[in-house]
Amino acid sequence: MPASVEQRLATLYAEPHRAYHTAVHIAEVLGWFDVVADAVGWRDPASIYLAIVFHDAIYDATRTDNEARSAALAVDLVGAGPRVTELVELTARHGKLDPAAVGADHDAAHFLDSDTAILGAPAAAFDAYDAAIRVEYGHVPDDAYRAGRGAFLAGMLGRPRIFFTDFFHTGLDAAARANLTRAIARLRT
Repeated sequence: MPASVEQRLATLYAEPHRAYHTAVHIAEVLGWFDVVADAVGWRDPASIYLAIVFHDAIYDATRTDNEARSAALAVDLVGAGPRVTELVELTARHGKLDPAAVGADHDAAHFLDSDTAILGAPAAAFDAYDAAIRVEYGHVPDDAYRAGRGAFLAGMLGRPRIFFTDFFHTGLDAAARANLTRAIARLRT
Protein backbone atom coordinates (compact mmCIF):
# COMPACT_ATOMS: atom_id res chain seq x y z
CA MET A 1 0.00 0.00 0.00
CA PRO A 2 1.44 3.41 -0.90
CA ALA A 3 2.83 5.45 1.98
CA SER A 4 0.40 8.27 1.17
CA VAL A 5 -2.55 5.90 1.67
CA GLU A 6 -1.10 4.58 4.91
CA GLN A 7 -0.69 8.16 6.15
CA ARG A 8 -4.26 9.06 5.16
CA LEU A 9 -5.59 6.03 7.03
CA ALA A 10 -3.41 6.77 10.06
CA THR A 11 -4.80 10.32 10.14
CA LEU A 12 -8.39 9.10 9.88
CA TYR A 13 -8.00 6.43 12.55
CA ALA A 14 -6.43 9.01 14.89
CA GLU A 15 -9.36 11.45 14.72
CA PRO A 16 -10.09 12.83 18.19
CA HIS A 17 -13.74 11.71 18.28
CA ARG A 18 -12.70 8.06 18.06
CA ALA A 19 -12.28 6.00 21.21
CA TYR A 20 -12.70 2.43 19.92
CA HIS A 21 -12.70 2.65 16.11
CA THR A 22 -9.00 3.53 16.01
CA ALA A 23 -5.82 2.06 14.57
CA VAL A 24 -5.69 -0.19 17.64
CA HIS A 25 -8.96 -1.83 16.57
CA ILE A 26 -7.62 -2.30 13.04
CA ALA A 27 -4.43 -3.85 14.44
CA GLU A 28 -6.52 -6.25 16.54
CA VAL A 29 -8.59 -7.30 13.52
CA LEU A 30 -5.38 -7.73 11.50
CA GLY A 31 -4.15 -9.98 14.30
CA TRP A 32 -7.23 -12.14 13.73
CA PHE A 33 -6.49 -12.00 9.98
CA ASP A 34 -3.21 -13.78 10.71
CA VAL A 35 -4.81 -16.26 13.12
CA VAL A 36 -7.51 -17.17 10.60
CA ALA A 37 -4.93 -17.46 7.82
CA ASP A 38 -3.00 -19.99 9.88
CA ALA A 39 -6.02 -21.90 11.21
CA VAL A 40 -8.48 -22.15 8.33
CA GLY A 41 -7.16 -19.92 5.58
CA TRP A 42 -8.65 -17.17 3.46
CA ARG A 43 -9.93 -17.67 -0.09
CA ASP A 44 -9.13 -14.06 -1.10
CA PRO A 45 -6.67 -12.69 1.45
CA ALA A 46 -5.92 -9.50 -0.49
CA SER A 47 -9.57 -8.43 -0.46
CA ILE A 48 -9.93 -9.34 3.21
CA TYR A 49 -6.84 -7.33 4.10
CA LEU A 50 -8.15 -4.24 2.32
CA ALA A 51 -11.60 -4.68 3.86
CA ILE A 52 -10.05 -4.81 7.32
CA VAL A 53 -7.87 -1.77 6.78
CA PHE A 54 -10.68 0.34 5.30
CA HIS A 55 -13.83 -0.89 7.07
CA ASP A 56 -13.85 1.86 9.72
CA ALA A 57 -11.81 4.48 7.85
CA ILE A 58 -14.74 6.86 7.88
CA TYR A 59 -16.36 6.93 11.30
CA ASP A 60 -18.81 9.48 12.63
CA ALA A 61 -21.24 8.11 15.22
CA THR A 62 -23.82 10.71 14.18
CA ARG A 63 -24.07 9.27 10.65
CA THR A 64 -25.46 6.07 9.19
CA ASP A 65 -23.39 5.92 6.01
CA ASN A 66 -19.91 5.34 7.45
CA GLU A 67 -19.43 1.94 5.86
CA ALA A 68 -20.56 3.10 2.40
CA ARG A 69 -18.22 6.07 2.68
CA SER A 70 -15.37 3.83 3.87
CA ALA A 71 -15.95 1.50 0.91
CA ALA A 72 -15.93 4.46 -1.49
CA LEU A 73 -12.68 5.67 0.06
CA ALA A 74 -11.11 2.25 -0.57
CA VAL A 75 -12.12 2.52 -4.22
CA ASP A 76 -10.78 6.08 -4.46
CA LEU A 77 -7.46 5.45 -2.71
CA VAL A 78 -6.47 1.97 -3.87
CA GLY A 79 -8.94 1.03 -6.61
CA ALA A 80 -10.56 -1.59 -4.39
CA GLY A 81 -12.84 -3.96 -6.25
CA PRO A 82 -16.44 -4.94 -5.64
CA ARG A 83 -15.54 -7.70 -3.18
CA VAL A 84 -13.82 -5.23 -0.86
CA THR A 85 -16.72 -2.80 -0.98
CA GLU A 86 -19.18 -5.64 -0.36
CA LEU A 87 -17.25 -6.78 2.72
CA VAL A 88 -16.87 -3.27 4.13
CA GLU A 89 -20.57 -2.57 3.66
CA LEU A 90 -21.51 -5.83 5.41
CA THR A 91 -20.10 -4.40 8.64
CA ALA A 92 -22.98 -1.91 8.72
CA ARG A 93 -25.30 -4.83 9.40
CA HIS A 94 -23.60 -6.48 12.38
CA GLY A 95 -26.30 -8.23 14.39
CA LYS A 96 -28.80 -8.12 11.52
CA LEU A 97 -27.27 -10.53 9.01
CA ASP A 98 -28.72 -13.93 8.15
CA PRO A 99 -26.32 -16.48 9.67
CA ALA A 100 -27.07 -19.05 6.95
CA ALA A 101 -26.33 -16.62 4.14
CA VAL A 102 -23.17 -15.27 5.74
CA GLY A 103 -21.99 -18.69 6.84
CA ALA A 104 -22.03 -19.87 3.25
CA ASP A 105 -19.38 -17.24 2.44
CA HIS A 106 -16.19 -18.44 4.15
CA ASP A 107 -14.29 -15.19 3.86
CA ALA A 108 -17.18 -12.88 4.75
CA ALA A 109 -18.05 -14.97 7.80
CA HIS A 110 -14.48 -15.02 9.12
CA PHE A 111 -14.02 -11.32 8.32
CA LEU A 112 -17.16 -10.34 10.24
CA ASP A 113 -16.22 -12.60 13.14
CA SER A 114 -12.75 -11.05 13.23
CA ASP A 115 -14.34 -7.61 13.47
CA THR A 116 -16.61 -8.66 16.36
CA ALA A 117 -14.07 -10.87 18.15
CA ILE A 118 -13.84 -8.16 20.83
CA LEU A 119 -17.16 -9.49 22.12
CA GLY A 120 -15.33 -12.64 23.23
CA ALA A 121 -12.24 -10.91 24.56
CA PRO A 122 -11.11 -11.18 28.18
CA ALA A 123 -13.43 -9.21 30.47
CA ALA A 124 -11.10 -6.22 30.95
CA ALA A 125 -10.59 -5.78 27.20
CA PHE A 126 -14.31 -6.12 26.53
CA ASP A 127 -15.15 -3.62 29.27
CA ALA A 128 -12.66 -1.12 27.80
CA TYR A 129 -14.30 -1.59 24.38
CA ASP A 130 -17.76 -1.12 25.88
CA ALA A 131 -16.68 2.09 27.64
CA ALA A 132 -15.03 3.37 24.45
CA ILE A 133 -18.25 2.85 22.49
CA ARG A 134 -20.06 5.00 25.06
CA VAL A 135 -17.46 7.73 24.56
CA GLU A 136 -18.02 7.64 20.80
CA TYR A 137 -21.76 7.97 21.41
CA GLY A 138 -21.35 10.72 24.00
CA HIS A 139 -23.76 12.90 22.04
CA VAL A 140 -26.60 10.43 22.76
CA PRO A 141 -28.53 11.01 26.01
CA ASP A 142 -28.08 8.27 28.62
CA ASP A 143 -31.60 6.85 28.40
CA ALA A 144 -31.51 6.66 24.60
CA TYR A 145 -28.02 5.15 24.66
CA ARG A 146 -29.01 2.51 27.20
CA ALA A 147 -32.04 1.57 25.11
CA GLY A 148 -30.19 1.42 21.78
CA ARG A 149 -27.04 -0.23 23.05
CA GLY A 150 -29.05 -2.62 25.19
CA ALA A 151 -31.14 -3.67 22.19
CA PHE A 152 -28.02 -4.32 20.11
CA LEU A 153 -26.27 -6.31 22.85
CA ALA A 154 -29.43 -8.27 23.70
CA GLY A 155 -29.91 -9.04 20.02
CA MET A 156 -26.39 -10.43 19.80
CA LEU A 157 -26.83 -12.39 23.04
CA GLY A 158 -30.17 -13.79 21.87
CA ARG A 159 -28.71 -15.36 18.76
CA PRO A 160 -28.15 -19.12 18.89
CA ARG A 161 -24.59 -18.38 17.75
CA ILE A 162 -22.94 -15.02 18.26
CA PHE A 163 -20.25 -15.84 15.72
CA PHE A 164 -20.87 -17.12 12.20
CA THR A 165 -17.96 -19.55 12.01
CA ASP A 166 -17.17 -22.67 13.97
CA PHE A 167 -13.66 -21.32 14.52
CA PHE A 168 -14.84 -18.22 16.41
CA HIS A 169 -17.88 -19.88 17.95
CA THR A 170 -15.75 -22.58 19.56
CA GLY A 171 -13.10 -20.18 20.80
CA LEU A 172 -15.06 -17.11 21.85
CA ASP A 173 -18.78 -17.82 22.32
CA ALA A 174 -18.71 -18.54 26.07
CA ALA A 175 -16.67 -15.43 26.86
CA ALA A 176 -18.85 -13.32 24.54
CA ARG A 177 -22.01 -14.46 26.30
CA ALA A 178 -20.53 -13.60 29.70
CA ASN A 179 -19.37 -10.19 28.44
CA LEU A 180 -22.69 -9.35 26.82
CA THR A 181 -24.63 -10.42 29.90
CA ARG A 182 -22.43 -8.22 32.10
CA ALA A 183 -22.72 -5.23 29.75
CA ILE A 184 -26.50 -5.52 29.57
CA ALA A 185 -26.69 -5.66 33.37
CA ARG A 186 -24.55 -2.49 33.59
CA LEU A 187 -26.92 -0.69 31.23
CA ARG A 188 -29.85 -1.53 33.49
CA THR A 189 -28.31 0.01 36.62
